[in-house]
Amino acid sequence: MVLVTQNAIPDGDVAARIAQRTLANRGEDYADEVRRILDTALALMHSLGTARKPRVSDIVAAAGVSNDAFYRYFSSKDALVTALLEDGAERLTRYLSHQMAKEPTPQGQLRRWVDGVLSQADGETGNRTLAVLWNGGEVADAAGRHFAARPVAALLREPLRALGSKRPELDAALVAHAVLGCLSDHLWERTRPSAAERKRILEFCLKAAAG
Repeated sequence: MVLVTQNAIPDGDVAARIAQRTLANRGEDYADEVRRILDTALALMHSLGTARKPRVSDIVAAAGVSNDAFYRYFSSKDALVTALLEDGAERLTRYLSHQMAKEPTPQGQLRRWVDGVLSQADGETGNRTLAVLWNGGEVADAAGRHFAARPVAALLREPLRALGSKRPELDAALVAHAVLGCLSDHLWERTRPSAAERKRILEFCLKAAAG
């Protein structure tokens, strides 16, 4: 029986490959489990609104996972809310990017961005966002800025540069903070920006780009 040959692969390499395959398979399972927890938590928070905050036990029961599974990914409920905010920021950024891509001009792209951001106060989208923010408490404001400020501001740099901004990165950050601030006000006040307000905000952004 030959177990060792001159060209045999060292045991460490075989072990490493097996370990990598196992981790890769588990990684897919873990990602599915995390997504299920996130989606379930979001649905629960949305359904309860600002009437009551779901407990971790409520979330794991609804998601069909164990407490051990929950704490494998999240150190606390605050960590879960932070992940929900990050997930929301990524979704909003993708949505805005898609909307802006429909416009050939920087003015049109800026208008799409403003409309897209302010639309987050509309209907169930606004209720869902408010519910997550309410569950987060101090977590939502821990960084001292809106949770989506950085990624959505990045989308503005090129349109603002094309519109004549001399400091597009700074101007993009300023515009993002201003418009997201308006959005936050509407979310907490449970109102929606009027057509006149949307128009005025767009005019403000265009003037900011022109310097």
